Amino acid sequence: MIHSEKIVYQDPKSKATFEGVISWDDTIQEPKPGVLVVHTFRGRGDFEFNKAEEIAKLGYVGFAIDMYGEGKHTSIPEEADALMQPFLDDRALLLNNIALALDALKNHEQVDATKTGGIGFCFGGKCMLDLARSGADVGGVVSFHGIYDQPNVNHQGDIKAAVLVLHGWEDPMASPESTVALGHELTARNADWQILAFGHTGHAFTNPAAKFPEKGMYYQPSSNRRAWQAMKNFFEEVFSQE
Repeated sequence: MIHSEKIVYQDPKSKATFEGVISWDDTIQEPKPGVLVVHTFRGRGDFEFNKAEEIAKLGYVGFAIDMYGEGKHTSIPEEADALMQPFLDDRALLLNNIALALDALKNHEQVDATKTGGIGFCFGGKCMLDLARSGADVGGVVSFHGIYDQPNVNHQGDIKAAVLVLHGWEDPMASPESTVALGHELTARNADWQILAFGHTGHAFTNPAAKFPEKGMYYQPSSNRRAWQAMKNFFEEVFSQE
């Protein structure tokens, strides 16, 4: 049976508090690989809770994290933009909040701290790529319809995490040119990377609630299914090697 519970964790420097939801299969007794689930620009909500539970069904621990603090979430795009903007302006802050969540995940009693990874959607995809860029010691990260611009942080050295990018070719927020540039960036830093692009697919293709084709944002069931399968295969490989 899948068990879920809220975890409150804190930034020891700023004293900011964060509210995540962690899920695991309580019929599996031994420690399990842990997978961060990072939200879209709207903040952590039901979409991410459900993904964490789906991760748990695979035999891992899924952790729907809180990037904004205090569980902030909104369905109003303008409010979501305002919540996200500080992290676009300050990518060191973005990375700090991911690192806090990763520490909380590793310290959970259900998690094998030597086997961790993460997935992210839209803004969360950017977060996952920045985690990999930082050189963090995680097994692998997955970006679902993420954003690929490089951070204003001078990361150097090899990228340790394997990287899987799941991309809608018609995504207006991640052009083919930016996708190719990401490939060059990951190659230059010796990353183990894959980019899987889906034709006739735009932004937010994993979300059934995305219904804005005029803005290039729409659910694409076949791409969603194929992307999730690719993620499953990716983590099976990553966690078997650690």
